[in-house]
Amino acid sequence: MHEAVILAAEGANPIVPDVWEIVVVAIGFAALWFIAVKFVVPAFEKVYAERAEAIEGGIAKAEAAQAEATAALEEYKQQLTEARTEANRIREEARTEGAQILAELKEKAASESARITAQAQTQIQAEREAAVVSLRGEVGALATELAGKIVGESLNDDERAGRVVDRFLADLENQSSGAAK
Repeated sequence: MHEAVILAAEGANPIVPDVWEIVVVAIGFAALWFIAVKFVVPAFEKVYAERAEAIEGGIAKAEAAQAEATAALEEYKQQLTEARTEANRIREEARTEGAQILAELKEKAASESARITAQAQTQIQAEREAAVVSLRGEVGALATELAGKIVGESLNDDERAGRVVDRFLADLENQSSGAAK
């Protein structure tokens, strides 16, 4: 109650402020509002616009970098595929070339073997003929000598001796061919 008496004595309502206080606060608020709208809000808008532009630019740069990286990856994959294809082609060419070289070497070896065999056959035939001629001469001389001892006369006539030797060898060949049959 003491307070109500003090307030009633002054004559002021404590809930309603004084008019001059309302005017001073309203002028201060209007000045502050004007400063905020004229200077502060445009500065905030400018900073906001710069940040938005920077973010959008960063996003655009990131998207461009992502697109570039994707393109580089695709190009790398394509080059890798081409390199693998080329390596497979080279490998197949090497196999084919190796097989061809091997076939050529086998063919050369076979032809060389055939040539050596033919040469050996020719040499064997020549040696055989030489041996036959040599044996004919020796067999002829022995046969003539033996026939001369059997007959009791000398068969030194070369023509007669040749006929005797030829007949003797023919008889031997006939016996050999008859025994082989």
